[in-house]
Amino acid sequence: MSYKKAEAVLPNELLEMIQEYIDGEYLYIPKKEENRKIWGTNTSIRQELQLRNQQIYADYKKGISPQKLGEKYYLSLKSIQRILLQERKKNV
Repeated sequence: MSYKKAEAVLPNELLEMIQEYIDGEYLYIPKKEENRKIWGTNTSIRQELQLRNQQIYADYKKGISPQKLGEKYYLSLKSIQRILLQERKKNV
């Protein structure tokens, strides 16, 4: 996200109206709903997490306890349990 000078992109009348509410402070203007991207769209993190979660489930099926999986993958027991539940649902 980059900052733009309001006086460079907004009409003067609109800028003056905004200054009635907030003057000299930062203001975040969210994207329109139709322009929003799904989390992880610009990176490969979604695929990496999906592969990690599949590996966790495969390790679990091999007999590794959730506690040991937490240690191996540096995750809390609660996170491991959530992942196992999600993967179990996918594989039913």
